[in-house]
Amino acid sequence: MRVLRMAAAAVAVLAAVGGAEAKDWTKVRIGTEGAYPPFNNMTADGQLVGFDIDIANALCEEMKVECEFVTSDWDGIIPGLQAGKFDAIIASMSITEERKQKVDFTNKYYNTPPAIAVPKDSAISGTSDADLKDAVLGAQSSTTHSNYAEEKLPSVELKLYPTADEYKLDVSSGRIDAVIDDVVVLSEWLDSDDGSCCKILGTLTPDPVINGEGAGIAIRKEDGDLTEKFNAAIEAILANGKYKEINDKYFSFDVYGG
Repeated sequence: MRVLRMAAAAVAVLAAVGGAEAKDWTKVRIGTEGAYPPFNNMTADGQLVGFDIDIANALCEEMKVECEFVTSDWDGIIPGLQAGKFDAIIASMSITEERKQKVDFTNKYYNTPPAIAVPKDSAISGTSDADLKDAVLGAQSSTTHSNYAEEKLPSVELKLYPTADEYKLDVSSGRIDAVIDDVVVLSEWLDSDDGSCCKILGTLTPDPVINGEGAGIAIRKEDGDLTEKFNAAIEAILANGKYKEINDKYFSFDVYGG
């Protein structure tokens, strides 16, 4: 009888655990930064726009769930996910081994290389460490781009900023010599009036260890069912043409990558 009681108790525990893990994903709260155009940005009237936002909406539509967006400072976005402030991060977050220690990721939904931008009258002529020796290089903190600069460009003086907008202001004002970021982010900025100061010096060869496998959706480790739902939705929008429709709205080339 003791064995039977223990078995029955075990079944009850498993049922309770299973019930706790099975979430009703009719609504998904999505964390994003809102300060990283053209991927995610806040308009003057408070609307979130950008490639990340359109992709998120397309994925939620495919999954037949309601999207609710929550903005977060970049430095606090993973802690915010872990604390339950939102259920997923769709904010151009690179999939890296370091981040995988804290959260799970979906498959990538885009992959573009880093680049260096400088003022148009800059004497810097290349993107190697030797070319950039003693230059003051700006980067957004807690990003793969700042990590790349720390590892691959030891001869620069690296200056870190909470947001991309702040390093853009400093390089356009001549307070720093160069900046590093995603080539698409830099290209979008340089095509605007605010970026008329500067030019792209060149792209950098990504390091898979530092730059990761592309941008993915970060999800809490205990929410594996949500990861599976997002992965299925990513595959679906790639197959049905919705991804290409969104891609072509923002870019003249394929950002999904090989």
